[in-house]
Amino acid sequence: MNKPVIGITPAHNTENGDVFLRPTYLDAIQAAGGIPFMLPLSPDEEDIRQILALCSGILFSGGPDPHPFLWGEETHAMCGNMSPARDRMELSLLRAAIAAKKPILGICRGEQMINVGLGGTLIQDISSQTKRAFPVAHKQVFRYDSPCHHVRVTEGSLLARLTAKKADTSTEALQLAVNSMHHQAACRLAPGLMVSATAPDGIIEAVEMPGYPFLLGIQWHPEYLWKTDPAAAGIFQGFVRACQ
Repeated sequence: MNKPVIGITPAHNTENGDVFLRPTYLDAIQAAGGIPFMLPLSPDEEDIRQILALCSGILFSGGPDPHPFLWGEETHAMCGNMSPARDRMELSLLRAAIAAKKPILGICRGEQMINVGLGGTLIQDISSQTKRAFPVAHKQVFRYDSPCHHVRVTEGSLLARLTAKKADTSTEALQLAVNSMHHQAACRLAPGLMVSATAPDGIIEAVEMPGYPFLLGIQWHPEYLWKTDPAAAGIFQGFVRACQ
């Protein structure tokens, strides 16, 4: 059986124009049985059509903040840097991939772009825009391969099916221990999406689209955890299975 080919959106250094990809994404997809490759930053419409003909699935990777104009807001003072080229590329690719019913996995920024691209909004800065009795560390204070908080997974969700047998089920609700490297998060959900995980402070940590072949966005970074965390590995394994 041929392995599924997975296209991964690239990182973009706006200061020097470099386009690159962290090897953690490549390693995680390869370990799950897929063939990963980095997509170009500025494909035209025909390029995207050919990319989707070649790829069995698309992984939207982590990265800088999406531009707040995309969901009709002014720029918050704590908003970070952005890449207009990457915003344009990922929005075009997302819509075309959904039209083609391709399996989609979004990680960190990738989850946010899924929500924005389908009509949702983001919290531009969690620390200054939310009131929380206990401020959970959404910006990693440990090494990237160490979890720093838990998320509660929605019962019956795709995320629960991918991780239920591999996570801590000793408590009443399914919990995952995750790492965290973000200061933005989904706010108003896009039509058609549901929340599939939340942090202890109520921040949305994962979204998915019921009825779609495979569309999952997660706010944490399982590409740093899969070697030691079966639940993180299960996310990539389920994604690659859906691409076969």
